[in-house]
Amino acid sequence: RELHAERCDTELKLSVARKMREEDGFYYPHNLDFRGRAYPMHAHLSHLGSDLCRGVLEYAEGRPLGKSGLRWLKIHLANKYGGGIEKLSHEDKVAFVENQLPDIFDSATNPVDGNCWWMNAEDPFQCLAACMDLSDALKSSSPQCAVSHLPIHQDGSCNGLQHYAALGRDYMGAAAVNLVPGDKPADIYSEIAARVLDVVREDSMEDPATNPTASLARVLVDQVDRKLVKQTVMTSVYGVTYIGARQQITKRLQEKGLITDDKLLYEVSCYATRVTLDALGQMFQSARGIMAWLGDCAKMIASENHPVKWTSPVGLPVVQPYKKYKNYMIRTSLQCLALRREGDAIALQRQKAAFPPNFVHSLDSSHMMMTAIACKKAGLHFAGVHDSFWVHACDVDKMNQILREQFVELYSMPILENLLKEFQTSFPTLEFPPCPSQGDFDVREVLASTYFFN
Repeated sequence: RELHAERCDTELKLSVARKMREEDGFYYPHNLDFRGRAYPMHAHLSHLGSDLCRGVLEYAEGRPLGKSGLRWLKIHLANKYGGGIEKLSHEDKVAFVENQLPDIFDSATNPVDGNCWWMNAEDPFQCLAACMDLSDALKSSSPQCAVSHLPIHQDGSCNGLQHYAALGRDYMGAAAVNLVPGDKPADIYSEIAARVLDVVREDSMEDPATNPTASLARVLVDQVDRKLVKQTVMTSVYGVTYIGARQQITKRLQEKGLITDDKLLYEVSCYATRVTLDALGQMFQSARGIMAWLGDCAKMIASENHPVKWTSPVGLPVVQPYKKYKNYMIRTSLQCLALRREGDAIALQRQKAAFPPNFVHSLDSSHMMMTAIACKKAGLHFAGVHDSFWVHACDVDKMNQILREQFVELYSMPILENLLKEFQTSFPTLEFPPCPSQGDFDVREVLASTYFFN
């Protein structure tokens, strides 16, 4: 059934692609959600979609690669291949691609019946598209003059935590998510995994008679890796609960298949979750403080039966839509239907829990809008999906400069202070807590950080 559903979905995407392939070009109208995030409106084939969708889409207008474009095309191919290659320095990514050229040429020339190197990639269809584009360029008489239609991606590294680090001027957090210049990309998931492993190893040395976690640590010690903690780290910025984090880690441990006893699996998962959340709290104390402050403000507003509302840095009014539901019973001659309708009362807990992630989403959407407008003025063809920005290969260096400048401009604004003033103006009778204290990180360091978006 799953394969049948996937086949139907794939046929839908390909049928749209076949309809559009003879067009000179087409545009994607976008909708904004209530936080300002942009979504292409087409249901099946868009750059918001799967690896297949992104693999078949390209810019209508091609542009010559140039020296920098050829380099970025190789880096893009390495990123799409993945498997740990995406965490290397740019120079190492270029070297990886140059060492794989025979396989890349084979993939481009004979993708179905050849060695199928591209099928081993984490994003196989995007990898294949890059193989074809690079192969065409390198086989031409002048690779730097080859015309490329391929969008090259620059992605934020754990973008939600990047915004929290900038909000709190938190140097340690900023260094962990590449806001600080470095010779190679910092990997927050590996950093947290290393911290978790240190604690687990230490606990495993204890006597189980005096330390009940020692036996759990001994079971877990050989299973701690980047993949175990990645989802929890990624969702921590969006307010993942202890129960949610435990379920994520349980699933990762089940995938490993080394713990077969359900009771032991539950206990090990609880232990691993506590250690992971503690490591996160130590590394991102500033982010935790800001999240708590935002939650406290939201609770005060929702207690007055008002939704939390604010204005994003680009001027978009944002209102959280969460209200309590009322249940209605509709009796007919055949059956009794239970219907739910939104009532007038505000859902206090949901308003509080949703505010920190929604506020950060309004910030990342503002950064994307500011970058898109600046790229338009600079003559670049910009496409984006939240924290992934795309341009032609020859324009990546220019876009990298623009997106960093716009991030600095965004955080040159007193964002938390403006938010507090807006709350105080809207609710003059409420006594809101003061803004969290800030660290000494200079956000202008982002301008020199190669791996901020990469």
